[in-house]
Amino acid sequence: MSEYELDFYQWTQSQSAMLRSRQVENLDWDHLAEELESMGKRERRELINRLGILLAHLLKWRYQPERRRASWQATIAVQRQDIEELLEDNPSLKSYLVEGFERGYRKGRLLAIAETHLPPSTFPSEPPFTLQEALETEFKP
Repeated sequence: MSEYELDFYQWTQSQSAMLRSRQVENLDWDHLAEELESMGKRERRELINRLGILLAHLLKWRYQPERRRASWQATIAVQRQDIEELLEDNPSLKSYLVEGFERGYRKGRLLAIAETHLPPSTFPSEPPFTLQEALETEFKP
């Protein structure tokens, strides 16, 4: 078994040390490439998850107005801010926003159904608002 399989943390530390000291001949190239790809995928998943939470709360806000709470409003604001910061830190993710919005809506819809106990037919299969509206600070459906 390789160090990568036996002790991932130790592997990361030794690979980092070799990179810093330019010991390229000893690097675990295949696993390094795999981990770099994985890091990028994590950023995309983070965007989808944040969009999902945001969209779930926007749906709850729209379709369950009698239960609106300050905590929903806070969650909406925090998710918008986190998405903005994620995009500032990773500008290339902006090209993934439309697809991320679609995937995030599917997750958000499921979350809204589960949290509100309203019939699934309450929530449209397509988003009732645009990506721009969802990210707009002042927008409340």
